[in-house]
Amino acid sequence: MEFTVYLAGQIHDDWREDVKKKSKEKDLKLHFVGPQTNHDLSDNIGENILGRQPTDYFKDDAASSINNFRTTVLMNKADFVIALYGEKYKQWNTTMDATTAINLGKPLIIIRPESAIHALKELSNKADVTVETVEQAIEVISYIYE
Repeated sequence: MEFTVYLAGQIHDDWREDVKKKSKEKDLKLHFVGPQTNHDLSDNIGENILGRQPTDYFKDDAASSINNFRTTVLMNKADFVIALYGEKYKQWNTTMDATTAINLGKPLIIIRPESAIHALKELSNKADVTVETVEQAIEVISYIYE
């Protein structure tokens, strides 16, 4: 059995590669999708497709509509979602993706540090599972196969 997993969260480090590596080590049959991790492409996709925009507001608006379209398509194809909250980066996109998963009825695993327990308490309550590490998330997924 193979599952498609949407990896939601910040795009500034290699946490997705860590998830993929640990999944492969456990021989889990998973296909991964997620947001556009090329930050420049994500920021500029609106202008790349629609042409130069008159202000940064319109540039961001054009890019966000295309990025949201991409997210909706890929998340709808996913069997479940992992949303990672780190310590370092702003987490607005992670929260938006986690909320989208909840609204779509997609099973959701949230990975969040202990320091974010209070800040994420309502969202964690809506998720199916909340853990603190990538390793714990992989163990949850591994349990599906047992």
